[in-house]
Amino acid sequence: MTKSILNITIIAHVDHGKTTLIDNLMKQSGSFRDNEVIDERLMDSGELEKERGITILAKPASINWKDTRINIIDTPGHRDFASEVERVLSMADGALLLIDSAEGVMPQTKFVLSKALKQGLKPIVVINKLDKPDQRANEVLDETFDLFVSLDANEEQLDFPVIYASGRSGWASKNIEGPKENLNPLIDLVLDHVIPAKFDKTKPFAMLSTLLYADSFLGRCLVGRISQGSAKANQQIKAINLKGEKIDEGKLTKIFRYEGTKKVPIEIGEAGDIVVVAGLEKANVADTICDLEITTPIKATPIDPPTMAIKITVNSSPLSGIEGKKLTSTQIRERLIQESENNVGITFSENENKDAFEISGRGELMLEILLTQMRREGFEMTVSPPKVLFQINDRGEKTEPIEEITMDLDEEYSSKVIDSMNRRKGKLIELKDTGKDKKRLIFHAPTRGLMGYTSRFLTLTKGTGVINRIFHSYGKFEGEMEGRKNGALISMDQGKAVAFAIYNLQARGEMFITHNDPVYTGMIVGLSPKPGDMIINVMKGKKLTNMRTQGTDENIVLTPVRKMSIAEQLSILNTDESLEITPKSCRLRKAILDPHERKKSEKSSVTN
Repeated sequence: MTKSILNITIIAHVDHGKTTLIDNLMKQSGSFRDNEVIDERLMDSGELEKERGITILAKPASINWKDTRINIIDTPGHRDFASEVERVLSMADGALLLIDSAEGVMPQTKFVLSKALKQGLKPIVVINKLDKPDQRANEVLDETFDLFVSLDANEEQLDFPVIYASGRSGWASKNIEGPKENLNPLIDLVLDHVIPAKFDKTKPFAMLSTLLYADSFLGRCLVGRISQGSAKANQQIKAINLKGEKIDEGKLTKIFRYEGTKKVPIEIGEAGDIVVVAGLEKANVADTICDLEITTPIKATPIDPPTMAIKITVNSSPLSGIEGKKLTSTQIRERLIQESENNVGITFSENENKDAFEISGRGELMLEILLTQMRREGFEMTVSPPKVLFQINDRGEKTEPIEEITMDLDEEYSSKVIDSMNRRKGKLIELKDTGKDKKRLIFHAPTRGLMGYTSRFLTLTKGTGVINRIFHSYGKFEGEMEGRKNGALISMDQGKAVAFAIYNLQARGEMFITHNDPVYTGMIVGLSPKPGDMIINVMKGKKLTNMRTQGTDENIVLTPVRKMSIAEQLSILNTDESLEITPKSCRLRKAILDPHERKKSEKSSVTN
């Protein structure tokens, strides 16, 4: 058994190298056998994490170094999963703040650092990616110090140690020039700088549940740091909420701790260690898991509120039930409740009939990840357009979520981007040269104007620009905003689309379907450049007059259909439209499919 336990978290902006650095830390610390096959991005174990190359869920791991076992907590860098960062900070004794040596301080850097400083942590600054040809480590260090000052860091926090590294190459050094041998200097710096929290091992067992996941054999598993006492297998435990009310009671059936990325069963969990416990069926994140005699809960860090919501109902299209297996409102309801319990960044509500459900989250990506996971699990559903969540301030004024947007782009595109942001009520806060005809633009803009904007930005910059967004604050309501200018091209009947019809309709606008795609009445099959909806026939084939013309449809060349993500499709919806999601397809549609019923609804809304 190791003499001491140390818990550190790694925080950074997205793509600044957290997961890669952890990979090499574990490899160099001897966490794996010499002949063991090791995947890249060890900590990104989820299917979607591997596909997208981002960390979605916070995950612990551990390494043994000298006489200390160091628990390392990997955190997401994307703004939408910031709730994961907020809750795991409570388990850490210290933090490594990674900053890209070329990009420097970015929006999420500011966010994660502010949370770490409020938690009382004294971060170690790691200037990463020193192997980049455009690295500017000295400037980045100055930017970092300015950031600490702007976030009101105390004297101890301002006196932060600095180390230079290349996570990909697997080296760290106290000097920019090197030596560039291994990551030992970084681990030694952690041991020297981070002071383990002191816990009373004689008191009854208590820990704050920080992470939660489901195990097919063990059931509900809770992850947290033991705050006092020790946890023993088969002891009686309970869960109490933040009000001190008992939620659950049962036997602690299993205890695990992390060895590398694996969970290893143990008999006793010690105070200060990060463990996984099983045995409670109702306990949730932010509950205190403890001995039966404990009555006072452990304080949990408050989570920032969600800023965006979508409504989910059953799939009511004529194609319902063809591709999915989970179709009922009961199945959807159970899945969303489960998600809201496991993910503290998500909130769940429902109507009186329990057949329409509202899910709120931090942003488009968080909601898109949830919908993608559900469709892969076999769900079919109808999703409404996203709406931002307004608040009323102390003065009775309506406020809305404002984001800080940082853009790095070529100078030639800056005027177009500024114009596009002005139309979205964006305010230019800062504009500066970053060298080599590059500009950095920083805007504050309402969230509702930024839905689907990333793809627009990439179009404006011809794919060369980089955009980063993060929640800034709730600000005053900026007034009404222009909606979609394009009218919808709507299918008039149900059947299979025909190439001949699509070819002749391409001049009317952008088509979302191709030959032989199933369509139905009220389905949106394209967008017109002009405002106003248009009902069209995409099943009208060419009349056959002789054998020579019979096969002419085969020679028709259609414009390729633009592939859009779920987030992009949601962003172009009007208030009277929905998105049908199945395991194999996503279809834009009118909320009311029947054209006559749709007109009646429009007239009644105008009258009212």
